[in-house]
Amino acid sequence: MKNVFTLIVLSGALMTTSCVSKKKYLALEEDLNNTRSTLQKTTVEKEELESKFAKIEARVADYNAKINSLRDSNDEKMVMVDNLAVISNNTKEKMKETLAQVDPEKLQGARTLEDSMNLAVSHNLKSSLDDSLKEDEDISIDIDNTVVMISISDKMLFNSGSYRVSNKANDVLNKLAQVINSEPSLDVMIEGHTDPRTISTPALEDNWDLSVKRATSITRLLQNKYNVDPSKLIASGRSSYQPLVENDSEENMAINRRTRIVLLPNLDKFFAMLSSN
Repeated sequence: MKNVFTLIVLSGALMTTSCVSKKKYLALEEDLNNTRSTLQKTTVEKEELESKFAKIEARVADYNAKINSLRDSNDEKMVMVDNLAVISNNTKEKMKETLAQVDPEKLQGARTLEDSMNLAVSHNLKSSLDDSLKEDEDISIDIDNTVVMISISDKMLFNSGSYRVSNKANDVLNKLAQVINSEPSLDVMIEGHTDPRTISTPALEDNWDLSVKRATSITRLLQNKYNVDPSKLIASGRSSYQPLVENDSEENMAINRRTRIVLLPNLDKFFAMLSSN
């Protein structure tokens, strides 16, 4: 009897030990699967990071090679222009050549290197204009730093009180488009200006309306007929609030009725263009 009791106790102990071992086995198996999954994910992430790092290294190597090639060439050695930009000696020489053609009085007024760069840009743009365009009495050209402003009287572009462009405008707009298309460094703002006399028609609410519609009419024509890149164009209207002279006579009001073409060069693009030329 004692032996039977001992056998029963031992059997129970063995069964208990067997159950505990199975639970531990299942837990360990789950841990192993989780570890394998984490390892696989980590391996994929590592490979992605290595790929990205290799691309970055390639870009850095390419960048360094370009810098070294510029340093190795005296003509293309990079120099700092004040705090404005890094340009090559070749570009700097081109700028000097341009400044040699600038009016000495204007050059005297250039107190900083930035002023000189502005003069070089302005001279380049103004000299691009056709001589007949510069000499027309209904067109005035002014320069303010890097900005070239071309004012065209409304009688060359529109009929009185209208925003429809007349055929007389074709010649001047064609010449302007040639300048704009030849200069990749330009953005172009077209401003409409009116005299202060009130206007109100079914198509035009007031002078704001007229000035803006005149600007957009010119903008569309430059884009659609003369193939100017529309991303370079800005249309705006100033109504009668930016007069050139007092509106105290018919002559003066005629002067104030104008469309102004503002050429806005991007200095970085301008000097890149000089280098490529």
